[in-house]
Amino acid sequence: MLIERFPENPLLRPDDIAPSRDGFDVIGTFNAGAFELEGRTGLLVRVAERPIATDADLVPVPTFDTSVYPPETEVFDLERDDPAWDFDNPCKIAPAFGSAEPHTWLTNLSHFRLAWSYDGRTFVFDDDPTRIIWPATADERFGIEDPRVTLIDGRYLITYTAVSDHGACVGLMTTNDFCSYKRHGLILPPQNKDVCFFPEKIGGEWVVLHRPDTAWCRPSMWLARSPDLINWGRHEFVAEPRPRKWDSDRIGAGPPPVLVPEGWLVIYHGAGGEGYCLGAMLLDRGEPARVLARSERPIMTPETDYEMDGFVDSVVFCNGLIERPDGSFWLYYGGGDRAMAAAACRVEELMDSLK
Repeated sequence: MLIERFPENPLLRPDDIAPSRDGFDVIGTFNAGAFELEGRTGLLVRVAERPIATDADLVPVPTFDTSVYPPETEVFDLERDDPAWDFDNPCKIAPAFGSAEPHTWLTNLSHFRLAWSYDGRTFVFDDDPTRIIWPATADERFGIEDPRVTLIDGRYLITYTAVSDHGACVGLMTTNDFCSYKRHGLILPPQNKDVCFFPEKIGGEWVVLHRPDTAWCRPSMWLARSPDLINWGRHEFVAEPRPRKWDSDRIGAGPPPVLVPEGWLVIYHGAGGEGYCLGAMLLDRGEPARVLARSERPIMTPETDYEMDGFVDSVVFCNGLIERPDGSFWLYYGGGDRAMAAAACRVEELMDSLK
C-alpha cells in the first residue's frame, strides 16, 4: 500500500478543544503545518469556529475586530430568503448572480493553535492562551487559514492564507520557539494561497510555490523568487489542472518540497470528480518550474468516514510533512475540513509511483 493511514486517526477532532468564546462552536481542527522542536512533533492547527444559529430564518455572519489583540468577534445576521445572497456553500455566503453586494462573507472564523506529541501519533493541544495565534490586521479580519511551516537557518517560517473583504492573501510570520512571533505582513497580493517555501536557495535565490486565482483559467501552481524571503518576483508557471483527470478542477502545493536524489518532491492537492485528493510531483533540482514527473493517479483519496463526511465532504488536504529517520514520510493532513489525521509512506514507493 502506497499510503498507510495511522490506526490512531483521527488525531485531533473539534471535540478536543473548547470554543474560544461563548456562542460559538468549534467545527474544525484541521490543515495543520508540521514541524519538530526539542524532541517533539508540533502541529500548528487551523481551528475554525462558527457562531451558533438561534433562528432558522437567519444566517449569522462572524468577523474579527482586529483593532485590538486578541481580536474581538462581531456577528451580524443575514436573512436566509434574501435573494441578494447565495447560501448554498456551507463555508461562505456569496453575492447571488446580478446582486450589487460587493464581496463574499465567511460562515466561520479561523485561528491557529499548537498541538504537541512525543511520538508523532498522540497529540495534545497546548493550553497556554498566550501561544494562540490570532488574526492581527484588517487583512485578516475573516480569519487566518492553512499554515505551512518551513525550518530555514534555525528559524521557522510560517506562511498562511489571510482572508478579508479584500480577498485571500498570503501572510508570513517567523518564530524561533513557537512562543513569540514576528509578523512580516503580506508577501503576495490577492487572490493567492497554498504557499510553501523551498527549504534552501536555488540558484542563489529563495523560491516559493504559490497558487494565484484568476477568472481566466483554473487555479494552477506557480513559483516566485526572492533575495530576502519578503520581496517576491520572477513568477513562473509550474503546473495546471488536467482535463478529465483526478486533478481537473484545481491544484495547489502542500508541505514544503523535499529534496531527493532525483529532484524536488512535492506533495500537492488536486480537486476533481473524486473530491480533494493528494498527488506527487517531481520538479527539477536547478530549474524548479520544470516538472519531471507527476501522479497519473492520486496517491491518496478520501475513503474513511472522517475524510468523506465532514464540514466539507470528500477532502484530504495535506500541509504538514515530517521526514522520519527510517526514510519514510509522515503526512499530516486534514480530513473533511474537520479533523486532523496522518499517514505514512516511503520515498522509494512514491518515486516508483511517479515512474
